[in-house]
Amino acid sequence: MWRAVAVRALLGAGAGIGAPRAVSGAAAAQLRRRLESELEEIRGAGTWKSERVIASRQGPHLRLAGGGGGIINFCANNYLGLSSHPEVIRAAVEALEQFGAGLSSVRFICGTQSIHKDLEEKIARFHKREDAILYASCFDANAGIFEALLTPEDAVLSDELNHASIIDGIRLCKANKYRYKHMDMQDLEAKLQEAQKHRLRLVATDGVFSMDGDIAPLREICQLAQKYDALVFIDECHATGFLGPNGCGTDELLGVMDKVTIVNSTLGKALGGAAGGYTTGPKPLIDLLRQRSRPYLFSNSLPPAVVGCASKALDLLMESNAIAQSMAAKTQRFRSKMTAAGFTISGKDHPICPVMLGDARLASVMAEDMLKRGIYVIGFSYPVVPKGKARIRVQISAVHSDEDIDRCVEAFTEVGRKHGALP
Repeated sequence: MWRAVAVRALLGAGAGIGAPRAVSGAAAAQLRRRLESELEEIRGAGTWKSERVIASRQGPHLRLAGGGGGIINFCANNYLGLSSHPEVIRAAVEALEQFGAGLSSVRFICGTQSIHKDLEEKIARFHKREDAILYASCFDANAGIFEALLTPEDAVLSDELNHASIIDGIRLCKANKYRYKHMDMQDLEAKLQEAQKHRLRLVATDGVFSMDGDIAPLREICQLAQKYDALVFIDECHATGFLGPNGCGTDELLGVMDKVTIVNSTLGKALGGAAGGYTTGPKPLIDLLRQRSRPYLFSNSLPPAVVGCASKALDLLMESNAIAQSMAAKTQRFRSKMTAAGFTISGKDHPICPVMLGDARLASVMAEDMLKRGIYVIGFSYPVVPKGKARIRVQISAVHSDEDIDRCVEAFTEVGRKHGALP
């Protein structure tokens, strides 16, 4: 009887779905006016961020909603092209069929499956660490690490251009906070000297800074950490899978894997591109995170299909480093050709290739004109990057062809001349 009543109630409630209803009242009206004013300011500043709707799977070539086909994609974090790799997709389907759509639960209640434990073991082995813990995203991993690890007796020293998720994670903890100038080792040393009065000192940095494509000086950071008895934390979202001889990341590239204590990274970029993040490091730390990390304790476990994707992506990388090593030549081709055309490209030897333009409106209109020429790129401006540092961030993928890259450079040259970015 109660089932029939519930069904009728649901059907009745659903009848009105889709009809928007404005909230009444003076406070709601005041809020609407304020929000509309703020939104108009964003539009007027030329920093409005539109979302283009993709009607195909992620890959080097896309089809946009509305019939826009034949678009070459140069702004995804799909570094290794694994988002649409047939083996990765097949692994997701198999995991979905075997383990279901999701767990409807957090890990410690009834949300841990054997595939979660298998993937954590695989991540730790890939990074040559003792253990690993999965999160819904690396943003959650960064939100969960500092509060659980650091107390008011401790100190955290953060690069001023660290990712927003690191900044937010540090804000959540009660440790003493120091911010050093971007990749400035002299300033870091001064801050480490100042922080000697605290019990534990943790240096936190991106391995690769996503807006500029520059690589943290990890050798020097680790030397200073050793000198001042500090620990090192790195966020490897834009390095895992393709930097270093085996794609293990910045610490492998620079030969300091044994000197970096904690690695946070993502499954949502090079490793299949779906979602998910993780922390890997000493087993006691991972055990502590399972007990105290709030994003882990209060979030549903990763869906089986996502776990299947990431697990297969790691299998492919550990079987062969060919994919990880395929990036360098394509990255160099784009950077050299764009520099020869007269553009300024930030960063060095990384597939993130920011085309520096300075003006937010210029970056926006050039990105729109690039799309008309079949090249999908996005302009980045404040607050994503500092004011006066607007750019179009181009990202090279292992599955781009030389023809794709050359076509992108040609389009940039045409559009740059049209809008005065080139002589």
